[in-house]
Amino acid sequence: MSPRTADTAVAVHPLLAERWSPRSFDASHTVTDEQLTALLEAARWAASAGNLQPWRFLVGRRGDATFKQIFDSLKPGNQLWAGNSSLLIAAVAAEQHADGTPHSHAAYDTGLAVAQLVLQAQALGLHAHQMGGFEAEQLRTALSVPDGYRPLSVTAIGVAAAADLLPPELHARETAARERRPLTETFYAEGWGTPVRVRQQG
Repeated sequence: MSPRTADTAVAVHPLLAERWSPRSFDASHTVTDEQLTALLEAARWAASAGNLQPWRFLVGRRGDATFKQIFDSLKPGNQLWAGNSSLLIAAVAAEQHADGTPHSHAAYDTGLAVAQLVLQAQALGLHAHQMGGFEAEQLRTALSVPDGYRPLSVTAIGVAAAADLLPPELHARETAARERRPLTETFYAEGWGTPVRVRQQG
């Protein structure tokens, strides 16, 4: 078991337990066309309300113009490390139906597609780090995202590298213990704040 494996109450699938979001990436690694296609297919086949598939993705490979434009839109704290990733992928949601009415589930469905992309990365031996720290309007302008589409996130994908390669302030975050709120503070039944009754192991 990796020291980064989640300490779960009961066993969950290894793809979930071992998923984490590194900041240190191997700057020499390149994602193959087959791997990239697998990532995109995983996102393409996400569940979608009414099969409307509101997601769109802007895909940058390190060294190409799209990667640079996505990278340039990142907040400075993310630019410290994200440039070494193999891919930068921006997720964009269609916020309107074809008739112009709001698509209330667009962000939710797009999040599902990103989640599947992230798990496929894990299955391929890669790691992914999702970010909200970017300038959406800058990205929209740079990559000609049309009106009615909202940039939601950027995901860095690649092979994790040693934490020692990071600046000290990021090294501490990279090696900190992984934590989550306990089940009792997150999952309710019979009313808000009343923990759902499940028997935990250990």
